[in-house]
Amino acid sequence: MMTSYTKRTSETLRDVVFDIITLLKQANQTVAVAESLTAGGVMAALTSVGGASSVFRGGVVSYATELKRDLLKVDANLIAMHGVIHEEVARQMAVGARNIATTDVEKPTTWGIGTTGVAGPDLQDGKAVGTVFIGIASPDKTWALGPFNFPGDRDQIRQATVLEALSQLRDILREN
Repeated sequence: MMTSYTKRTSETLRDVVFDIITLLKQANQTVAVAESLTAGGVMAALTSVGGASSVFRGGVVSYATELKRDLLKVDANLIAMHGVIHEEVARQMAVGARNIATTDVEKPTTWGIGTTGVAGPDLQDGKAVGTVFIGIASPDKTWALGPFNFPGDRDQIRQATVLEALSQLRDILREN
């Protein structure tokens, strides 16, 4: 079932990011990102707030399918069967982000975010423009969120995805 997009509140993206940075600092945790359709938008948002360097480990823009498969270790059979616009791909991207950003096994990256979807103008893998999946991974649990159906043009879909991915992470951080 497609989840319709409803703008959350009047708070800004910066408000959401400030909350994330604060929550991560308080918990002595870190985050890394693997992005496709957002092409670095999540990373740019996370680093727009002072103090981000203490919690943001880095990330990768895996626009190409091969990067998802080879760098992030998204299952090749999954991609062959469903394409890259899929909830499990987003989940595996989030896990891959955590893994590639962990340089010290004594202190692994705590959280990973993955974004994949169709920003347009054309369908991809048979999925409609605006279809988005978000993955979030922690050491103990992973989430595959979506499908979301974000309206608008290419930029609006990408902006909505960035806000939703970070809002979802903030909600999960608050619960933990």
